[in-house]
Amino acid sequence: MSDDEHDSKEQKARDRADREREAQEQAALPYRWTQELGDVDITVPVPKGTRGRDLLVVIQKKKLSVGLKGKEPILAGDLCKEIKVEDSTWTLEDQQSVLIHLEKLNKLEWWENVLSHHPKIDTRKIQPENSKLSDLDGETRGLVEKMMFDNQQRQLGKPTSDELKKMEALQKFQAAHPELDFSKAKIS
Repeated sequence: MSDDEHDSKEQKARDRADREREAQEQAALPYRWTQELGDVDITVPVPKGTRGRDLLVVIQKKKLSVGLKGKEPILAGDLCKEIKVEDSTWTLEDQQSVLIHLEKLNKLEWWENVLSHHPKIDTRKIQPENSKLSDLDGETRGLVEKMMFDNQQRQLGKPTSDELKKMEALQKFQAAHPELDFSKAKIS
C-alpha cells in the first residue's frame, strides 16, 4: 500500500469518526435544527398538551430562549450569528413541539451551531440541496453567477470577471490615447 493510499484511508477514518462524534453531540441537544443559506429552523420538543400561553419564547437579534413559564429554559443563550428579528417566528405544533424559524442576517454563511456555547458542526462538509438559480432573487442570483464564473475561470487559469473589467477599461483607455506608450507598463 502506498503512502497516499494509507493517508487516504486514515483521512476517511478520521472523517467518519468526526461525523459520528458530531452526530452524537447534535443528538444530545434539547432540540433539532436544520439550515439553508438564508435561514435556520429549530424544533424544540415540549411536554404533550403544552399550550402557547404556557411558553416563554424570546427571539432577539443575537439571543434565543425557549421554555415553559416558571421553569428553567429548555434552551437559552447567544445565537452564533445575528438574525432578522422581524422576519423570525415561532409556532406551537400539535401541542408538543415549538417550531422556530430564524432568518439569517448574513444569507451567504453557514452556521456552525445555533447557540454559541453548543457543539459545532463542520460547515465545510455541508451538502446544500440543489437549488435552481431561478429560485434566487436578482441580486443574489447575480452574485452566485459571478462567483461561479470566477471560480470556473480560476480553475482554467483565466482572468476573473473583475480582472476582465480592468483589462477592458485599460484597452479602452489605450485606444483613446494612442499617443501614450504602454509597452513597459506593469498592470496588477
